[in-house]
Amino acid sequence: MLGTVLLLLALAKPVCPSPAPAASWRAEALKRLLEVFGMEDPPPPPAHFKQPPQYMVDLFNTVANADGVTKNPDILEGNTVRSFLDKAQGEKMRFLFILSSVAKNEKILTAELHLFRLWPRATDGPKRHHFCQVSVYQVLEKNEPDAPGGKKLLASRLVSLQDSGWEVFAITQAVRDWTEDESSNQGLLVTVQGLGGSPLEPPPLQFASGRDHHESKKPMLVLFTDDGRRGASLPVAGFPDLQPRDPLVPAKMSVPKLTRPRSTRSLGHLQPCQRHPLSVDFEEIGWSGWIISPRGYNAYHCKGSCPFPLGENMRPTNHATVQSIINALKLSEGVSSPCCVPDKLHSINLLYFDDDENVVLKQYDDMVAGSCGCH
Repeated sequence: MLGTVLLLLALAKPVCPSPAPAASWRAEALKRLLEVFGMEDPPPPPAHFKQPPQYMVDLFNTVANADGVTKNPDILEGNTVRSFLDKAQGEKMRFLFILSSVAKNEKILTAELHLFRLWPRATDGPKRHHFCQVSVYQVLEKNEPDAPGGKKLLASRLVSLQDSGWEVFAITQAVRDWTEDESSNQGLLVTVQGLGGSPLEPPPLQFASGRDHHESKKPMLVLFTDDGRRGASLPVAGFPDLQPRDPLVPAKMSVPKLTRPRSTRSLGHLQPCQRHPLSVDFEEIGWSGWIISPRGYNAYHCKGSCPFPLGENMRPTNHATVQSIINALKLSEGVSSPCCVPDKLHSINLLYFDDDENVVLKQYDDMVAGSCGCH
């Protein structure tokens, strides 16, 4: 386990081994790994088994492959998608979403209200209407939303009564208001009216509620945000360079003895610079309780020598070529040969439960070595 962690940390941020005791070194390694994923502490696993919203699962599968590696860096708006289930579950057509898990530094790009439209009930009688007007309001006065100034219109459109399925309404401005002032969050109100604007009794259209319907049809708020964390070390290229995709290393890496750094004498006869597998297993690290997908991924790492003369297959920079020449001719003291390092990095995606048991999809840059070169 620790071998996996330390190699991953070597990709993310250089760490010099210290003569600290094994337990503190392990704790420091896991702390640094959490920092890579933008966390101080790992979220606790859900108290009871929870099925993630199908929308979030489908979005993950659209954005990433089975190992979480991003298929196309332009698919996702921002780098974080958060889902919240309705907490009101009391009054019909009133919804409340608690946004306390949204970080202050997150920029709200888009906010969507997802409601599942049910089939009209057979007891509704003859269908005199084919469409109705559905409106979504931001509640300003909790106890008197119908009073003048008690609510603000966010979205409105005609909805067919001939089928069922998900309806999505943009409510970005309301969510921005709530994140700036948490006390202003009085929830949402949804109304169903006839084409002339008059209320229809009984309403010919109903939405699934969190109380009475299956988990997969619960009302949901989806936020697309950006937390400002962007990799700047290397350009992130598209996923096709990883095809055909190498499988994860089947054998688990052994835990190294925590006595002293490995001697450099064992590195005497290296193969030329190339990419090697590096298995990251979240269960092995102890994170499988809160991470939904993936169970692990192949981070890869770069290893090998950069001997003179550097060929094109070494993907050298001009600087590395000059450095190798100076090193080979001994024209200057203390100049080493170029190093074998990642020269192309890819992002991965995690689907996980946060501290409030909301499901989050987050994209992390510079997590997979796409190729190696001499620099």
